[in-house]
Amino acid sequence: MHRLSCEETFRRLDDYLDRELNEEEMALVRVHLDECAVCSSEFRFEAGVIDSVRRKLRRIAAPPDLIQRISVRLQRAAEEERGGAV
Repeated sequence: MHRLSCEETFRRLDDYLDRELNEEEMALVRVHLDECAVCSSEFRFEAGVIDSVRRKLRRIAAPPDLIQRISVRLQRAAEEERGGAV
């Protein structure tokens, strides 16, 4: 199995945190993080920042009209992706 360098791992950290990598890439990043203290520290820092932002966002109430506008746009995007009419 290919081993990732620190640079390759660092470029994938955001996608790794968002679980947007394929299974093989997830495994490669995980192996590197298990073996590299520097990258593991960076991963913990970035994960902590994301967790903090998520906790803060949960405390903010979005205006109902914003939620409605977002819902409409998401629905339109899903319809476009399926090839349906907008």
